[in-house]
Amino acid sequence: MPTYDSKHVKNIALLGHAGSGKTTLAESMLYQAGITKRPGSVAAKNTVSDYHELETERQSSVFASLMHTTWKDYKINIIDTPGYDDFIGEVISALRVADTGVIVLNAAAGVEVGTDIIWEYTEAFKTPSLFVVNKLDDADADFDKTLQEARSHFGSSVVAVQYPVQTGPGFNAIIDVLTMVMYQYGADGGKPQKLPIPEEQKEKADLLHKELIETIASNDEGLMEKYFDKGELTEEEMKDGLHTSMIKHDIFPLFCASAEKNMGSGRIMSFIDYICPAPNEMPPQKTKSGKELSCDAKGPACIFVFKTIIEPHIGELSLFKVYSGTVKTGAELVNENTGVTEKINQLFLMEGHNRLPVQELTAGDIGATIKLRSTHVNNTLHEKGADLELQPIRFPHPNLTVAISAVNKGDEEKLSQALHTLQEEDASVKFEASPELKQTLLHCQGELHLKVLQWKIERIHKLDVKFEKPKIPYRETIGRRAEGSYRHKKQSGGAGQFAEVYMRIEPWYEGMPDPEGLNLRAKETHDLDWGGKLVFCNCIVGGVIDARFLPSILKGVMEKMQSGPLTGCRARDIRVSVYDGKMHDVDSNDISFKIAGLHAFRQAFLDADPQLLEPIYRVEVICPDEMVGAVMGDLQTRMGVVEGIDAEGHFQKITAKVPLAQMHQYSSALRSLTQGRARFSMNFDSYAPVPYETQRKLMEAYSKHEELVG
Repeated sequence: MPTYDSKHVKNIALLGHAGSGKTTLAESMLYQAGITKRPGSVAAKNTVSDYHELETERQSSVFASLMHTTWKDYKINIIDTPGYDDFIGEVISALRVADTGVIVLNAAAGVEVGTDIIWEYTEAFKTPSLFVVNKLDDADADFDKTLQEARSHFGSSVVAVQYPVQTGPGFNAIIDVLTMVMYQYGADGGKPQKLPIPEEQKEKADLLHKELIETIASNDEGLMEKYFDKGELTEEEMKDGLHTSMIKHDIFPLFCASAEKNMGSGRIMSFIDYICPAPNEMPPQKTKSGKELSCDAKGPACIFVFKTIIEPHIGELSLFKVYSGTVKTGAELVNENTGVTEKINQLFLMEGHNRLPVQELTAGDIGATIKLRSTHVNNTLHEKGADLELQPIRFPHPNLTVAISAVNKGDEEKLSQALHTLQEEDASVKFEASPELKQTLLHCQGELHLKVLQWKIERIHKLDVKFEKPKIPYRETIGRRAEGSYRHKKQSGGAGQFAEVYMRIEPWYEGMPDPEGLNLRAKETHDLDWGGKLVFCNCIVGGVIDARFLPSILKGVMEKMQSGPLTGCRARDIRVSVYDGKMHDVDSNDISFKIAGLHAFRQAFLDADPQLLEPIYRVEVICPDEMVGAVMGDLQTRMGVVEGIDAEGHFQKITAKVPLAQMHQYSSALRSLTQGRARFSMNFDSYAPVPYETQRKLMEAYSKHEELVG
């Protein structure tokens, strides 16, 4: 394949709710361009993009897939993305490198929740976008309703460039109000006939043509003046206006298609070629240092890795976009993030799972390479001396956490390697070995996402695993002041052990006065790794405890705070004042005072109205108006406190504070409750006391556990 310059490369991401027909549209585009001999279908499990075994099993996209085609002297890189919000990480990665978003709408379903989610990200990235109303041959297709919903959800800047003569099984003709011709298709689709607009359609076509002109002119003062002067714009002026307005994210053209019948895709590709922005027409990239990097083939070679695929027997396949310069096979590039110099031994264009070797890729193009030693998603590689680091992709916070473990003993290391691989391939996945909970935690976007991860672990990594509800990271604290003391004395021949410690503990709060009735000599404030503070006060008078033993007392207190006296959970927000004690000239040592400090703290803690705290999360649910009542009712059954309801575009946003213990499997519950028409996010808010009965049960369980272990 020839090397295309930046002006003749177009990068698009196919976006939309699950089932809107993105993969089928990609097949139609590839077939129209002659890349494939016949269009594949999802049902036949032979599409170019949905090639993964899991995708053919599910008959829906799970991973973003990179393809390319050529159309009238232009190269179009196509990234087909999944439609379920559980796989939003794949969509965000695609949007990071796409120069145009092609948002596919199902004419029979209108604007669905997945489209609204995607729209938010196109707005955040300021991605030039166009809409394709697909499935116009469906018996329930309603173009006018879909157009109206698109404008309602996304604004009046959604403007029809085409409309169908009729919808349903008889759909075979599209009127284009930019070129003012009718495209009529044969039974097998393909290349249409260009015909004059029928007389009975002229009034509607003229009305939409005028609407298109006015929308274009309203975003360009020069064109507005021409429109006022002549009452019309030429086709070329309209194309130029569309081109400029799309780059500015001001206009969103809307097209018609039946991807399954191979109708409409050629016209869409021509529009992408001639009107959608090329990479070198987009605003320069911002580096982390604030510099601008223009898409210039003569600039320093610089690539950005947006996706990693790990293939059996091959290793890591790194997908990247060339943001500057020209990258050739054999080039050595410095990874700005790791400092490692990587050699680009091979370059590929992608056709789903197939790779086409090339010798070079120029600025604006997208390709792949293999076996980079120390390169990951979000890494910037550049020629030596360039000193460039592009802004990273920001992936959403996980909404689901489970505890994962290997069923068979001895598989722990294999499981750890598998989890590392999953995280490398999908940056929206996180895992951690929690020393606090003594569990390995897997964080992902939802139940569907988790099922995909489980499939990979069991089918690819050949491991049997089990998922469990994660333990809750409770915290312990106290409600009032109390005092405690402990004498540690041990004699076993030779040197003995002796220490006696008296201390006062109090609930800590910001700005509290010095310890009442004690002689404060020194104070240390410790920010705890798990949140909250420990304030340690030296109130010793008369040297009854040597200053050198105070750090040992502190160690004992800290050790007990890491495994609290009440339930074994970590303690926080306590002030400890050591005010008296005894020592022995020979038998006192550090270990003795550590033990005495630990036991004195434990005794005082249990007398200080101990309280167990649970993590409270701020939960935001976006749902249609008619589902607000059901969502609020469900949150209240989870002990949630609803704080407010606000309009969020076309939907309602419910904000509530809910205990983390009540949020397990909420994603699947919400999907079932709303038929998949709602989404949510959650972030840690604060700690709050648990109900008395919950605290009692947890204390009893901890007490029994302590008895069993000794």
